[in-house]
Amino acid sequence: MAENKEKTRYSDAELEEFNALIVENLTKAKAQLDYYMVQLTDQQNTDAKIKGLDDGIGTAEKERLTTMAARQRKHIQHLENALLRIKNKVYGVCRVSGKLISKERLRAVPHATLSIAAKQKKV
Repeated sequence: MAENKEKTRYSDAELEEFNALIVENLTKAKAQLDYYMVQLTDQQNTDAKIKGLDDGIGTAEKERLTTMAARQRKHIQHLENALLRIKNKVYGVCRVSGKLISKERLRAVPHATLSIAAKQKKV
């Protein structure tokens, strides 16, 4: 941990490692969003065919899928922003303290912009 206090940014090799992780997560996130969108389309097609039968269930499912898709879009945006921070070589720097976020945290939450200490203070 002492090395994190001395470094002001991650090395290009470390940034490349995080880049690969984020690209992998982004691919999965986009596939999941595509899945939700297909489900929504299928739901709408089914609703058009079976109008009035169980409208409440269809509406609830549509709302659930819409919420999941919106959350996935937000997650994708966070990952894309993380890729921009890598490109600008500011990835992994806490936006509150200016210190490096631990590698463990970044591996768990690759789009993190706050260190654990800053995140706990914010809550």
